[in-house]
Amino acid sequence: MGTFYNYFFSCIWLAWIITWFVFAHNVKENVRRESPIPRLLNVALLIVAAALFWAPRLPVPVLMRRFLPGSQWQLWAGVGAILTLAGLLFTVWARIHLGRNWSGVITIKANHELITTGPYGLVRHPIYSGLELAFIGTALALGQWRGVLAAVLAFIAILHRVVVEDRWMRGEFGEAYDAYARRVRALVPGLL
Repeated sequence: MGTFYNYFFSCIWLAWIITWFVFAHNVKENVRRESPIPRLLNVALLIVAAALFWAPRLPVPVLMRRFLPGSQWQLWAGVGAILTLAGLLFTVWARIHLGRNWSGVITIKANHELITTGPYGLVRHPIYSGLELAFIGTALALGQWRGVLAAVLAFIAILHRVVVEDRWMRGEFGEAYDAYARRVRALVPGLL
């Protein structure tokens, strides 16, 4: 990948991380919170996935091989940049729309509200959808098998969170959440 794209991806991911930490303030108090062990395992998967993108060398050489033709790296880097940026912006939109109900940990908040508008009218878990899209975009731009593995690990972590969050939301909102789940897909409009 060229120098511009290396800087581009580093900068947009870093900007997203900083934005996420800034948004972590001014949220509602937790009433129920996911236990630490599952949360730690979930975060560990995401950290390993991210490390696969940024590690200069890996002990498993096959992961450094290209799955996309190197001669077309500019095309795939451009497509990947667009998907990554779109995914990260979608997560920010969802986070802003969720407001004080947000948490980085699976929780039930005091006076928790069921948000079904904005990006939550498109998918039930738009932050996870956007994050996975960003991982896929970065993997395409990288064009190596380690990117594919990173996107798969991120998807496993996200799928776990979707299952747990759906169960907790059903427990909290009952039929209202069931009706919402019948109307709006979890991750991909019309599919997942």
